[in-house]
Amino acid sequence: MIQLGGQQLKLREIAQIAGGERVRIAPHAVGLMEASRRTVERAAADHKPVYGINTGFGKLCDVKIADEELERLQLNLVRSHACGIGQPLGEGEARVVAALRANTLALGYSGVRPAVAEFLCEMINRAVCPVIPEKGSVGASGDLAPLAHLALCAIGEGEAFFGGRRMGSAEALGLAGLMPLKLEAKEGLALLNGTQALAAVGALALWRAHRLAGLADVAGALTLEALLGTPVAFDQRIHASRPHRGQGAAAARLRELLSASDVAPERRTAPARVQDAYSLRCMPQVHGAVRGALEFAGTAVETETGSATDNPLVFAESAAVLSGGNFHGAPLALGFDTAAIALTTLASIAERRIDRLVNPDLNRGLPAFLAAHPGVGSGYMIAHVAAVALLNECKVMAHPASIDNVPTSGGQEDHVSMGMTAALKLRRIVENGEAIAAIELMAASTALSLREGFEPGAELRSALEAVRAISPPLREDRPLGREIEAVAGAIREGRFDDWAMPEAAPVPAGAMQ
Repeated sequence: MIQLGGQQLKLREIAQIAGGERVRIAPHAVGLMEASRRTVERAAADHKPVYGINTGFGKLCDVKIADEELERLQLNLVRSHACGIGQPLGEGEARVVAALRANTLALGYSGVRPAVAEFLCEMINRAVCPVIPEKGSVGASGDLAPLAHLALCAIGEGEAFFGGRRMGSAEALGLAGLMPLKLEAKEGLALLNGTQALAAVGALALWRAHRLAGLADVAGALTLEALLGTPVAFDQRIHASRPHRGQGAAAARLRELLSASDVAPERRTAPARVQDAYSLRCMPQVHGAVRGALEFAGTAVETETGSATDNPLVFAESAAVLSGGNFHGAPLALGFDTAAIALTTLASIAERRIDRLVNPDLNRGLPAFLAAHPGVGSGYMIAHVAAVALLNECKVMAHPASIDNVPTSGGQEDHVSMGMTAALKLRRIVENGEAIAAIELMAASTALSLREGFEPGAELRSALEAVRAISPPLREDRPLGREIEAVAGAIREGRFDDWAMPEAAPVPAGAMQ
């Protein structure tokens, strides 16, 4: 069980929550929330206009609300803002949305009763999963529409998934033994005003992206072996002379993967050839730069998980209720856009390696398209075409969402982050990257099976066995689409993590669903 006390959560912990890990509010956070709640109650009793407590919202912030309307104000806020569109987030993603919101409430800056954060934890632990449409957020004032659907479920309205069925939230809560939450002053706003939906989607995409970055070293090493390339370009002295941390880590991993190969050095390069193409030789530089970009994005997410992101914020020690802009998703949007560009670069270099495996002008004596009978058979010709199609889509989606802006709320909210768009397209790029990685693994597996008397090192052999258990080397043409999807699915489920993320503790299968 993970205790939520407003701390920064690691990507691994976020993935564990998505995969079913239980959560609870840390005992020390209860006192913090109680103190901030008393400040809100005093502000409401004082009858001075305080945004979000006794005023309207957005452009209507100057409208004073009577005492007897305060609870209705919060209820109407949730109902009016629940206008998300499109497919619902995956159940793992929705679990994380609820957990991240509970965690930021636990900081004690939101002015809610502890019961609100504890109720979100109970929803998670009892498998009441809110139906949260994935579209409709501009990432400032936070994820208003997605979080409104979370709040709507908590009050027994809207819809939820429970026991494998989609149903009304009231029914789902009842089946789980929960009474709907009744909102008091400021609590509806506190549930809506934050970046937790875009953070959840982007964090889980980044977890998968880190896996892809590690798997790229494995797939690239297999391709290098199949093409009889040279590992000289990974020499530690080369990378010490340009000490980018990611580059050095990628080079070290490639040396480790290739160190036990039994291929003779004289077989690795033709007499007139002393170095490989960039897609092989520059793997440390490219894969390492991708690592750096993902680290930047991951740091932004982890910082955000332990941040107060609603408005206004309540500071109990000074009895102050201050309006600000911590709900603006710019830090995450910029991180996700950076990660999207990086992963498109990773997909691009992988596609070039696939081409070198199948192209008879480049593949060092292997059969054209790795077909058993070129001409009669087409081998991996169209698998490469599929990789190119996926890469094209990645390139289109790599355009940054964060550079766009459309003012909302009558001009009051005149600069927004578009962070949810950035998170959703990052998720799609990761999905394409998993399929491209699957194609490279499959092609390299078949290519290596065609090299007589060659045995890669034990770790690469083990990775090959995992690929071949799903997609055996091609001996005769067969439909490959489902096999590509099956290998990509195995990547997504973490079945290649022993090689892609050897230092990582396992995360439950299905965490990304």
